Amino acid sequence: MSQYILALDQGTTSSRSLVFDHAGHIVALAQKEFTQHYPQPGWVEHDPEEILATQLATARDAVAQAGLTMADIAGIGITNQRETAVVWDRATGKAIHNAIVWQDRRTADYCDGLRREGHTEDIRQRTGLEIDAYFSGTKVRWILDHVDGARSRAERGELAFGTIDSWLIWHLTGGTVHATDPSNASRTLLFNLHDLAWDPAMLDLLGVPAAMLPEVRPSSGDFGTATALSPDAPPIAGVAGDQQSALFGQQCTRPGMVKNTYGTGCFMLMNTGTKAVMSRHRLLTTVAWQIGGETHYALEGSIFMGGATVQWLRDELDMIGDSAEIEALAAGVPDSDGVVLVPAFAGLGTPHWNGHARGTLFGLTRGSGKAHLARAALDAIAHQTVDVVRAMEADAGVAIPELRVDGGATVNNLLMQIQSDLLNISVVRPEITETTALGAAYLAGLGVGFWSNTADIQSQWAAERTFSPQLDDAERKTADHRWQRAIRATLNWAEDR
Repeated sequence: MSQYILALDQGTTSSRSLVFDHAGHIVALAQKEFTQHYPQPGWVEHDPEEILATQLATARDAVAQAGLTMADIAGIGITNQRETAVVWDRATGKAIHNAIVWQDRRTADYCDGLRREGHTEDIRQRTGLEIDAYFSGTKVRWILDHVDGARSRAERGELAFGTIDSWLIWHLTGGTVHATDPSNASRTLLFNLHDLAWDPAMLDLLGVPAAMLPEVRPSSGDFGTATALSPDAPPIAGVAGDQQSALFGQQCTRPGMVKNTYGTGCFMLMNTGTKAVMSRHRLLTTVAWQIGGETHYALEGSIFMGGATVQWLRDELDMIGDSAEIEALAAGVPDSDGVVLVPAFAGLGTPHWNGHARGTLFGLTRGSGKAHLARAALDAIAHQTVDVVRAMEADAGVAIPELRVDGGATVNNLLMQIQSDLLNISVVRPEITETTALGAAYLAGLGVGFWSNTADIQSQWAAERTFSPQLDDAERKTADHRWQRAIRATLNWAEDR
């Protein structure tokens, strides 16, 4: 049997591919960034062709780096930026518009209208989601309404819709498979959490023709053969949205276990087992994964700007040359000296769900410098996570004893210490922080028998470092009070339009 699994990790700013061995260790990794398009304030787009090209290139590069061929790969797992919507021509495989990214806010006013019409609770009960421009359904509607002839073509079955996983599967299989998995489907506003099927009432409300939709298949199973990569193509055997994949990669397979991923955004998920728990504190209810006919669910808190806040300092303000420099810069001061950054560049997610909020900066004095702003950026990432933990504890009715963390920003020891200080709990970083890709690899490996069952992979998780709180209660309360003041001011500014 082939001895390796290939994971395709298609993210918001880069496409990555990783080769894993049977012990869950990384054998090779390749990565390519791609272009971010901002046609108007609050709009974010990607070129689907560039996403495809970079993903295929990294897949080939990673396998070559490992000294392997595709014949050595037992199976392929795909994990992807969720909610980002693509519509393409079934005949040509070409997208009819740029992908509209999950961060995009162009449909915020339309979402306001749905709320005014009284759809909030019905949508929450059907889909587990809030009405927000974050999700795919309103993005698809926008494309159909703004590309000439698109709606009539979609109704005739000439167009296909998918999140990024579906776009990749279609092209990897030469257009023979149009599919997604429940974890991605549950992020569209079009999928019924309880029936585990596309919801006709939601399709009708948002004006999305059923003929466009992909088939929903189990997260671990058959998604066709990746003939676009090689004649010796391995099967695509695992698919999950990036945050659910990270939950699986962190081996949070028992109810009550929690992880937070620090990527472009920050996304915290709590496994709730085989029951879809509806939140009372504006968390999302989502499918975690579906394996062997059993569906696991999760509660999720979504923070739109995590590592992207640091990228803003790097790319727009030229404060640093590389994202890794943020830790040393921020460590140059003992604290932010009262400076508070609310990075609502793409609105505010959990628990506020305000699509009109925008980035705000408070507490500046003549003595405020780059280091203070860098420290405020790290503080903001951690404070947003605290807000989500509070909502999650309120829903669960129990205190969360520890937080498992992963994602690129977890290499920042200062950020992890700030997180532990503000939460007042342990923050645990695993030996393998590439848990998003690892989760997809595990799903694919289970799908092809590379690993026999979940117990086979449980022992592979190990902690690399645990951060314990060092901040006293008075300082923690002061920091929290200052943050909540800034949030209230940001929301007030957003409402006074």
